[in-house]
Amino acid sequence: MDASASRIRGNEIKDSYARAGVDINGADAVKKHIALLARATHRPEVLAGPGLFGGMFELKGFDEPVLVSSIDGVGTKLKLAVSLDRFDTVGIDIVNHSVNDILTCGATPLFFLDYIAMGVLEPDKVTDIVKGLSSACKDAGCALIGGETAEMPGLYTGKDFDLAGCIIGAVEKSRIIDGQAIKPGDVVLGLPSSGLHTNGYSLARHILGENKESLEKYYDALGGSLGDVLMEPHRSYLHELQPLLRMVKGIAHITGGGFPGNIPRILPEGIAVRIDSGSWVVPPVFNLIREKGKLSLSEMYRVFNMGIGMVLIASPEQSNNISERVEEIRVIGEVVIIKGDDRVIME
Repeated sequence: MDASASRIRGNEIKDSYARAGVDINGADAVKKHIALLARATHRPEVLAGPGLFGGMFELKGFDEPVLVSSIDGVGTKLKLAVSLDRFDTVGIDIVNHSVNDILTCGATPLFFLDYIAMGVLEPDKVTDIVKGLSSACKDAGCALIGGETAEMPGLYTGKDFDLAGCIIGAVEKSRIIDGQAIKPGDVVLGLPSSGLHTNGYSLARHILGENKESLEKYYDALGGSLGDVLMEPHRSYLHELQPLLRMVKGIAHITGGGFPGNIPRILPEGIAVRIDSGSWVVPPVFNLIREKGKLSLSEMYRVFNMGIGMVLIASPEQSNNISERVEEIRVIGEVVIIKGDDRVIME
């Protein structure tokens, strides 16, 4: 086959794939743009980013490094992004969620990989998503080292898409935070969330609605539209907590499962926490969900973060030091000896 025939045959293959719903040329253009955005997050340790079949990162600055990893998705919050045609914050969501997850072990984020899948590739949508990924990675000092952009007609229909990410961080072996030193008498501290973060949206959508009309409705109690409040990005706690890591015994990221599903993950056997639910102001959006959904308080605390995005446990002495350093941290409870089956006692 001569060169001109080879080119014609190649074009026929591309045309056939396009008729099946996959635009190779469009995907190639998007990937080039993604690579440019990703390079803006790179550090000297990045030896290879998007372009090769694998990203490369040279681990430096640790004596006994332990790698810490986490993988997650944004979940059904993406349905709201589709309804509002707003995609500039969901990339921030997945990066910050992931940064917080590994921060609970004391880890510093090193690099991040994303996964974006759509039925039909929309370049502007992908660009907005990756801009969010890139800005959040830069804020965390984390390199966006690679990822996957997939066009899968037949699997994703209409405007639906998925977004997930994997983060790798590192911590000195001697500085791992695992909660094993927690004991009765220790203090439970809480840092405020920015809203629902990335959890509980299936229930919130069911109660409050997910179409554009519902999301654009203004609520006096919220001080804005429902969509603006629900789309508020997942907060990162990296910069506030990094200077405090040597003072804490355990950190719990309050994600899916709420208080009872996450705090016990860091507690030694025989230990529980007593939480004073009146020690912080619950944001109005949670009250709105509870009232409209006629939900019990126990269900609310099992599904949502209720305004506390990160829980720290420290000795009484260190809790005072921590509170002095970060004004918005609140004492929300104490560690107690377990009695019965509940490891999180809400009062």
